[in-house]
Amino acid sequence: MRMPKAEVKEVNIYYKVHGQGEPLLLIMGLTGIQRAWVFQIRAFKKYYQVITFTNRGRGKADKPSEPYTVKMMAEDTVGLMDYLRVDKAHILGLSLGGMIAQEMAINHPERVRKLILASTTAGGRAIGDTPLELQRAMGLKGDSSEANMRGVDFRSMDFEKVMRATVSLSFNKRLFRMVFVPLSKIHLKRIGLSNFMAQFVATRTHNTLDRLHLIEAPTLVITGTRDRLVPPHYSEVLASRIPHAKLVKVEGGSHSLFMEMRGRFNKEVLDFLRDS
Repeated sequence: MRMPKAEVKEVNIYYKVHGQGEPLLLIMGLTGIQRAWVFQIRAFKKYYQVITFTNRGRGKADKPSEPYTVKMMAEDTVGLMDYLRVDKAHILGLSLGGMIAQEMAINHPERVRKLILASTTAGGRAIGDTPLELQRAMGLKGDSSEANMRGVDFRSMDFEKVMRATVSLSFNKRLFRMVFVPLSKIHLKRIGLSNFMAQFVATRTHNTLDRLHLIEAPTLVITGTRDRLVPPHYSEVLASRIPHAKLVKVEGGSHSLFMEMRGRFNKEVLDFLRDS
């Protein structure tokens, strides 16, 4: 079935709407597509109007050649809400999607009912310890501090290696790694190196660390205790700086706990949304 298209500023964004009720907008992570939310759509559409879409640079969405920023993708998302005439929605963002959700909650507080930040980071000084496996894939040696990351020539990277390392670190369960790691090469060819790089660089320049106190929406921060890509202390920083935020650590959860531990993940999200 053909997906409807929203014309948002200079980009076309493809989206789907599932179910009825209060709007719940799901924002996917780096190079992710809206179909990856399959387990959440099934659970959430019983109670909410679930809106899924794919960020610029991926899938059927337009892929402008200009440099991307997280704030730019947040404005895309607000533009999609405008197009759909959604004044206010619950926002769930995963990884890069969580960074986008932070910018939305800070810059457009009137558009956000409740905020769920999953497996994500505030960036800035909170970016310090890129996993060794990913450092090697990126060609880094030793220090992975923010200053060192700024000096990296992303264009010179072997993005096939970066993709394989990223996917491998995203899952803890062997079955998921066996399925998704071999697919990473095909995945990269489909999105293209330049589009991967555009989203990737946006994550490295993201920084809300000193603005988190401006978030007004009730917030759930959820992470897995065994997230090897964005370790749980990033979530601790988020929860400590966002007023009255609730922090949930899922024991043994990976970066992709929304898939590997979908039952627990979905329950935590629904319990939070229903709690008045």
